[in-house]
Amino acid sequence: MGTLALAAKITHVPSMYLSELDGPHKGCRQAAIDGHKEIGRRCRELGVDTIVVFDVHWLVNSEYHINCAEHFEGVYTSNELPHFIKNLPYAYSGNTKLGDLIAEVANEMGVKSRAHSDTTLELEYGTLVPMRYMNADQHFRVICVSACCEWHDLGESEKFGLAIRKAIEERYDGTVAVFASGSLSHHFAPNGRAPEFMDNVYDEFLEQTDRNVVELWKRGEWKAFMQMLPMYSDKCWGEGGMHDTAMLLGVLGGERYDQGVEIITPYFGSSGTGQINAIFPITPLAN
Repeated sequence: MGTLALAAKITHVPSMYLSELDGPHKGCRQAAIDGHKEIGRRCRELGVDTIVVFDVHWLVNSEYHINCAEHFEGVYTSNELPHFIKNLPYAYSGNTKLGDLIAEVANEMGVKSRAHSDTTLELEYGTLVPMRYMNADQHFRVICVSACCEWHDLGESEKFGLAIRKAIEERYDGTVAVFASGSLSHHFAPNGRAPEFMDNVYDEFLEQTDRNVVELWKRGEWKAFMQMLPMYSDKCWGEGGMHDTAMLLGVLGGERYDQGVEIITPYFGSSGTGQINAIFPITPLAN
């Protein structure tokens, strides 16, 4: 029925918003912003109607949660980094129907999930930052999925991703893009030293590990990557436990996935963390 048209791992660093503003960091994240705009352009070309974001800034302690309100609107200031993102206005349409279908399929597959449409839940900045550049004209409807999963298993998050793929292709009448919105390594600069790490990764070990992971992705060596993912997330402080990445790989078919990624924005350091924009080619799920 429906179509999964585009899948990507994307950055959402708050310095992208700072990059717009006059001051010493103006333009510092232009490459990342341009990458988001290119991904948005491709979504338009492919006829995408809804973007589903796996957002590592939405922390949950039990079950998987889908924010699929009919409409989102507000003015956002980050409680984590209020000096980076403040007074950011936003307004997007949601997609209750698709959110309900995702929860329905996930629960049928044994992954306890809940869709929230009648809710005062707001969007987090893992969704708001990319939507600012991909969806400034409110062309796409938006669904936010909790991906900071404190007490969840990465294998279960992969299964949840598969449920999303099945909900799209088997029960939804439309065209969808999915984004894993989170970093690679995620060690912030220690307090008081942030300026020296503004455009750098915190440690050489983290950067070299990230760069080797990106090479695995480019070669399509997903079985090897998925075997290392739990340790990678643990030792490199994976953002949100890297559940966004596990969900994305579940969407794509898990260890059977064999495609190399297309790098849209090359790997870069930001406030100590490792970041990238990369598109994952979509192939049919193996039977």
